[in-house]
Amino acid sequence: MQQLKMNVNQKEVTLNVEPNTLLVQALRESLHLTGTHVGCDTAQCGACTVLMDGRSIKSCNVLALQAAGSHITTIEGLAQKDGTLHPMQAAFKECHGLQCGFCTPGMVMSAVDLCSRHPHADETQIREQLEGNLCRCTGYQNIVKAVQMGAANMK
Repeated sequence: MQQLKMNVNQKEVTLNVEPNTLLVQALRESLHLTGTHVGCDTAQCGACTVLMDGRSIKSCNVLALQAAGSHITTIEGLAQKDGTLHPMQAAFKECHGLQCGFCTPGMVMSAVDLCSRHPHADETQIREQLEGNLCRCTGYQNIVKAVQMGAANMK
């Protein structure tokens, strides 16, 4: 076991992890942050997407120890402490950018990163940037609308 120190959702945490522990496992199993979903275990679907130092990453493809010293934000850490939704979360709700909800946390986290880097992204750019996040329910049209609305409200 090795000691891992990182900041998760604006809280300093220290965990003892095996060297082969994936970040998604540490978040879900040790910190009980189950909003980060495990979909494919091969970094293909994006359900496990979180922000590491402000950039979206697939946490099933990162060893927990690689996150040492990093700031991790999960879907649980996006809303304000009083429960007010982040503008991107609110946009997904308003635009019905979800159906079953399994992909939604990863999709929202990817969208937050996308909009922080490309605040004026058009529909084509949004679709290209979300390529690594799979949704089997929505057909993506409402997700694109949600990202556009979220981007406008994040400014």
